Amino acid sequence: MKIVILDGYTENPGDLSWGELEKLGEVTVYDRTSYVDDPIIAERIGDAEIVITNKTPITKATIDKCPNMKLIAFLATGYNVADYEYAKEKGIPVVNVPTYGTQIVGQYAVGLLLEICSHYGHHDQTVKEGKWENNQDWCYWDYPMIELYGKTAGIIGLGRIGQATAKILNSMEMKVLAYDGHQTESGKALAEYVELDELLAKSDVIFLHCPLFPSTEGMINKENIAKMKDGVILINNSRGQLVVEQDLADALNSGKVYAAGLDVVSTEPIKGDNPLLKAKNCLITPHISWAAQASRQRIMDITVANVKAFIDGEPVNVVNR
Repeated sequence: MKIVILDGYTENPGDLSWGELEKLGEVTVYDRTSYVDDPIIAERIGDAEIVITNKTPITKATIDKCPNMKLIAFLATGYNVADYEYAKEKGIPVVNVPTYGTQIVGQYAVGLLLEICSHYGHHDQTVKEGKWENNQDWCYWDYPMIELYGKTAGIIGLGRIGQATAKILNSMEMKVLAYDGHQTESGKALAEYVELDELLAKSDVIFLHCPLFPSTEGMINKENIAKMKDGVILINNSRGQLVVEQDLADALNSGKVYAAGLDVVSTEPIKGDNPLLKAKNCLITPHISWAAQASRQRIMDITVANVKAFIDGEPVNVVNR
């Protein structure tokens, strides 16, 4: 079979191998194609049976232009950039990688919080610029140092990643609250389930680990921010569209929200007019929670398994069955 990878660079910038996939068919890899619908997408797919993508969209028009397409495989968990319902009508399975970065994304979320609390990078830079060498005291700090012990963390979305984060917070002896429509025994062992308004009111730190659904889009808005503690910290490395960005920027600038640690924004790459770029105490990283080599290798391994299962006639991880 012919296999086309439309945007392989972020998955494999050179430190992994496509070798196992190449055992399954004739593979063509494009580092980048387009993040918006464009005729070049169908041109590059051509007569390939298997299309592998991450963020390059697969629209109805593209599907119609590529009648030989038999499988759409995502190098990611999210698959919203494909018209998966139309693919279903055409008998094309869409498969994803449902679990690969649980631990690293939880680790990264807590890392964002720790950077906000202690500003490691800033103080390292000041030392190297000579500030410590020329300081009249034996130590200094340019920002308040925040101790997390005994504080309350609220996690919105206590699935696999939320639970990974909760385990770390428990080890730091923080009180952990959680809001999730689906409560589990494993979740109850790590956090106290509460209603959303209670979580917002009681949490010193709020983590977003929920999926993006119509019901969660824009849930961090001025109304819900008003329910939060003064000086709350917000961490989001889930989906940027969970946040109304102007409302969060206003809250940061007013001091209602002390700080935010974000690895995602509503439009990626970020646009220069995003209000969070100029907001106070807003740490933004470029959607890299998932990007450790070990987690990318898991994406590669699961994608190979997805393609092999399809070729064998027993597709797995199908999201449009």
